[in-house]
Amino acid sequence: MMAGNVICVGELIIDFFCMDIDVDLIHGEQFVKKAGGAPANVSAAIARLGGRSSFAGKVGDDPFGHYLKAALEEEKVDTSMLLMDEEARTTLAFVSLEASGERDFVFNRGADRLVETNEIDRSRLYAASVLHFGSATALLDDPFRSTYVELMQGAAENGFPFLSFDPNYRKDLWAGRMPEFIKLAREGAAIADLVKVSEEELHLMTGEADRTAAVRSLHELGAKRVCVTLGKNGTLVSDGRALVQVPSIRVQSIDSTGAGDAFVGALLQKISGLNEPKSVPFEQLLSFVEFANKVGAIVCTKVGAIAALPTLEEVNRFRA
Repeated sequence: MMAGNVICVGELIIDFFCMDIDVDLIHGEQFVKKAGGAPANVSAAIARLGGRSSFAGKVGDDPFGHYLKAALEEEKVDTSMLLMDEEARTTLAFVSLEASGERDFVFNRGADRLVETNEIDRSRLYAASVLHFGSATALLDDPFRSTYVELMQGAAENGFPFLSFDPNYRKDLWAGRMPEFIKLAREGAAIADLVKVSEEELHLMTGEADRTAAVRSLHELGAKRVCVTLGKNGTLVSDGRALVQVPSIRVQSIDSTGAGDAFVGALLQKISGLNEPKSVPFEQLLSFVEFANKVGAIVCTKVGAIAALPTLEEVNRFRA
């Protein structure tokens, strides 16, 4: 086993953010290119905090794909499992924020959806300490959907040390396909050692309005541990026996982009350092969540996802 190593599986994409104020994509003219993709952000957060992380996914063998590869390597993320497709282009997302607060969103999907099962080295994948499935796009379409589900199920069936799952619901991507999302998200939660959800995802996946009942429902599916992120109110943590709300720290939030991914990265960085991740005691998990809450809050004080990630030294000296 590659002790301490976390492999994050999913998408690595280009986010083009419109810098024009209060306009839609029809009228936007100025865009800034950033590396994006939830699992890629998680891998960068782990590395920034001093942990070991690898990323598994696919980009195009084009200028954007090479930019993304370099962006992860700059963060000291292992990219040896990053596939580069010679035919498909790198996936692009264009986003602008209108005055109403609504996002105008166009998603040009490319290489990230084309990962085939035979392209992933399972012996390497299953040799890690922690395997994280936290993709916003992997469950959308085949072939990556089938690959993604098969890898998750294979890890669970073979007694993998620790399996983490974040459904990463995005309404722009699942418009008109809600039942499909719910079914797939529940299947992922059922085999995970850790399920991280937002409050919106919690209620969508369970159909329960009450938080406690909703968390119980995830455990009944099979989830071993559940973390429900509540923004400035902290995180609700459950192991099926105890349910505790761990507070966050108070900060002046500037940009919450990537805060959830930073939380996951910080939590998995701690868990991956254990000799037996599956056996993490509940009290220790709570202390890890307290640390992860702080990391997520710090990210909110800066602009950007990867750019806002703190080092361990910055976390230790940060005072709210």
